[in-house]
Parts: sequence; C-alpha cells; structure tokens
Amino acid sequence: MGVEKLVVIGQGYVGLPLAMRGVEAGFDVVGIDLDESRVKRLTSGESFVEDIPADRLGRALGTGRYHPTTEYADAAGFDVCVITVPTPLRDGTPDVSYIEQAGVSLGPHLSRGCTVILESTTYPGTTEELLRPLLETASGLQSPGEFHLGYSPERIDPGNPRWRLENTPKVVSGMDAAALRRVDGFYQRIVQRTVPVDSTRVAELAKLIENTFRQVNIALINELAVLSHELGVDVWQAIDAAATKPFGFMSFRPGPGVGGHCLPIDPCYLSWQVKRTLGRQFRFVELANDINHEMPEHVVQRIMTGLNRHGRPVNGSQLLILGLAYKKNTGDMRDSPAIEITRRLQLLGARVRAVEPYAEPHHIPDGVEVVDLTERELRAADATVVVTDHDSLDYELVVRCARYVFDARDRCRGDNVERL
Repeated sequence: MGVEKLVVIGQGYVGLPLAMRGVEAGFDVVGIDLDESRVKRLTSGESFVEDIPADRLGRALGTGRYHPTTEYADAAGFDVCVITVPTPLRDGTPDVSYIEQAGVSLGPHLSRGCTVILESTTYPGTTEELLRPLLETASGLQSPGEFHLGYSPERIDPGNPRWRLENTPKVVSGMDAAALRRVDGFYQRIVQRTVPVDSTRVAELAKLIENTFRQVNIALINELAVLSHELGVDVWQAIDAAATKPFGFMSFRPGPGVGGHCLPIDPCYLSWQVKRTLGRQFRFVELANDINHEMPEHVVQRIMTGLNRHGRPVNGSQLLILGLAYKKNTGDMRDSPAIEITRRLQLLGARVRAVEPYAEPHHIPDGVEVVDLTERELRAADATVVVTDHDSLDYELVVRCARYVFDARDRCRGDNVERL
C-alpha cells in the first residue's frame, strides 16, 4: 500500500498545524487555500502562523510530502480530507458559504471509500444537512455507504505552549459506525487521545458548549470588573483570593473584550439555531454577548477619565497602545477588541501609536503607526494602554517611563497605573 493522501482545505491557524502533523504522521499532504499570496508564502517556506515556526514548515516541505496549492484538482485521489474553512457571522447570521464552497469544489474528487471530515465550528446539523448533500450531489456517491463523513471540532489555541494539536484530546464523530471508525482511526495517528461520540450533531454541539462556557464566564467577570471599580474594590485581588478555593471555582480574568473566531462568534451559532429551530431565546448567550461587546467602550471611557485626571483631553492626546492582537503572543487580529478601542479613540481625536510585535503590517488599522517599545515612546505618550499583554513586552520599562498607564490585563503595578 502506498502513502495515504491527506487533503486539508484551509491553511490558516487550524489547517496549517493539521497539515504539518499529517506530514509528520506519514501522509502525503495537499494543503488547499484560495489565497494565492498565502500559498506562495507557504511554498517559499514562510510561515504566518506563530505555532508553526519556519523550520518546521521547511522540514515538511523538505520531505516532498507537503504541497500547498490553490487548486482543488490537486485533491484527486485523496484518502482523507479535512475541511478547516472559516465560519464567520454576517449581521448575526451564520455564514456557512465557505463550507458550501468547499463541499461543491471537493465533491467531484471524491472516490469510493474516502473519508471527509469537517472541523469548522458551526451549528448542530451542518455536517448532515448541509455538507453531505453537497458532496453527494457533486460526487454521485452516497454517505453512509459509499464514502465516509464525520465531524471533529478544532481545538487549536494559538500561542499556547502547553496544549498543542497533538496533545489536546480530539472529539470525533461519524455519520455511522463505519465512518466513526475511519475518522477515529485517522485522528489516532494525529493526536494522543480521541474522544468518540455518537453523532456529528453531538460533536458539533460539544464545540459550541466549550466556547459558550467561556463566553458566559468571561462576561460575568467583565461585569464584575466594571461594578467593582465603581464600588472601589480591587477585583483582581478578589479573583486571586477566590482562586485559592481548591474546588467549585474556575478562575477567569477580566479584559477589554473578546476576540478571535471563537468567542465572539461560536456562541451566536447556538443562539441563532435555538431561535430558528425552537423559536426561543438563549438568554445567557445574548446577555454575555452584550456585556463583552460593551467592554471596548468601557475601556475608552476609563481612558478618557484617566486623561482628564491628568489634565489632558483625549482630543489631541498621543496614546500608545500595547498589543493589537486579540490574544497574547500571537498576531491574530480577528475581531480583536484592541481594534475597536483604537478606532473609538481615533474618532475622539486621539493620535494613536501601537506596539505590536506579531501582527502583519497589512492588518494594522489605518492611521496607526507601529513602533518599538522604547523609553522615548513611553515618555512621549499622554497615556499608555495595555490591551494585549504579549509576554515579550517589558512591563517594568512601561511602569518606569510612562506618564499614565491604563492596564486592561493586570500586568503593571505602580502609582502611575490604573487597572481595569
């Protein structure tokens, strides 16, 4: 038997790590992405995903078994295909057009006995009700029976050095028992532990539960942070004290809002389906969304108040934003609250400069100059705002040199520091 062929559709934060693991597990991997510039960078050995260093990408390319491409024709004859395309929201409604496009484009290249797995986060029923008919129509094959179809939610956590793709347990599912065996068998070669469930709907819901849990608890602690400030209580110290309880408590930390693909979007998929299918509201999700959505404005108001105390209006002030990505130690700026904070400050007349060591230049907001974190920049700024607390930043320098610091991440201590 020859080398098995794995196709990974989407070569971003989810698909590229999976493609690398596929090569390391012995597959001949085709990485499909419709972004030509992204494919050119991968082909030349340039990684744009922090979790995949250039030397790891180089080793994969050096095997001759990793093939970045924009062409679905290169998927022909695959054994396993994993779809990792984005699923954004459009005006509060799930946009599954990328899944639809992948299904239509992949369908003609299916063969009897192949396996297709969806990893994109979506609402329960997507694999069975949306993707399956597209694949069946385009291929002329049926599932279950002639090809295998399953769902396995991605659990990638960019920038997390401890929990990586290979050591994070992987939920797996299939349209029938045979499909589940194929899906489970594939991931057993990729990760250390798999968690089989009874149906694709269960697996789809499991992903939404994971992120809804985080969204609701982050909203709770964010609202507590707002109220604690008004009550004159140190919420950060209170959280640390509560976290000493060895049972019945899980620590969440306040912040300037939520970003990335998961938290601002995934719970809305569940809320949308509940409303569409049952005609009811998922009140926890909707309330959590409202609270977290309001946090950037709360941060802006706090900055304005802090500047006023120092005798400076926000209009005409020079502000230094530390971190524009939604998550520390990454350059991922998808739905980052830092972008909204920056935009609002600019509309109020502030001149905004930013320290962002990870994000690519073309993702930086208009009108924002990216600078290095230096004593000169800190002393020139009327306010320094810690929005994304990258570990590489020198917070001691910040405290020592900045006139006024607003810290939304609890990284700084000093008489010139105000914390969220």
